[in-house]
Amino acid sequence: MHQPATILRPSAPVAIRIRRLVSLALVHAVLIGGAVFMLLPFVFMLTSAIKPPGEIFEATFRLWPRQFYGWQNFDSALSTAPLLRFLLNGLIVCGGILIVQLLVAIPCAYALAKLKFPGRPVLFSLVLLGLCIPVQAPSLPLYIAFAELGILNTYLSMMMPFFLSVFAIFLFRQFFKSYPDEIIQAARLDGVGEFEIVWRIVVPSAWPAIAAFSIFSVVAHWNDLYWPLIVVSDTKLATPPLGMMYFADSELGSNYGALAAGATIITAPLVIAFLIARRHFIAGITMTGIK
Repeated sequence: MHQPATILRPSAPVAIRIRRLVSLALVHAVLIGGAVFMLLPFVFMLTSAIKPPGEIFEATFRLWPRQFYGWQNFDSALSTAPLLRFLLNGLIVCGGILIVQLLVAIPCAYALAKLKFPGRPVLFSLVLLGLCIPVQAPSLPLYIAFAELGILNTYLSMMMPFFLSVFAIFLFRQFFKSYPDEIIQAARLDGVGEFEIVWRIVVPSAWPAIAAFSIFSVVAHWNDLYWPLIVVSDTKLATPPLGMMYFADSELGSNYGALAAGATIITAPLVIAFLIARRHFIAGITMTGIK
């Protein structure tokens, strides 16, 4: 008796493998598309930095200019404004803010994570509420206070409002919550004080979280224009974003080639720092539960 032909179907493992490959291809396509979209402004900045003024705003976009004009643009950027001084100011401001933020936030986060005292939930709730307050909200009272103290137009006036970072307290608290209590209890039994436990035992294991927050802090304050624009009027104290304003000329207009070259110079340190610390940054984000 004639039997009906059987329909050949792929085995279950092969079908699952195909579905996984398709899903991975779609995910990578979306990620690559997002990366290209995010990188387009940087590509435009780099290409503009090596183009003559006549080619920057042409209708057709070219990655490589017909006439290489990079040396002239970078020379104009370095001669128009003291970019190296602006970079030094940014390093001083960002470094000073980061050091004080770590010195303040790490003990606070440890206390919220590992110490039991009355009012701890209330204090942590205040930290969460502090994350909701925009930086611009207290700018007017801070400016009046600094004017009364006579510290406007100084490095301290640019750094002081950011010495306390509620985001740092929250980030480190999430990391310290996962630190083993047994190690801390053993240190206490050996007579080690709480501050010594924090700085000699807990902090050495928290370098991924510290690296992650350091990148957040440096990028935020390196690119900050709002607060330095308010409290600084001396060119010698200008930070990199504030220094970029010197490329605008009310009579001749902006030199966009030199502007792009200057933006490249002040962006390069952030890119290099991130590439060096990217592994610690990713580890810190995953270990603290901030996703």
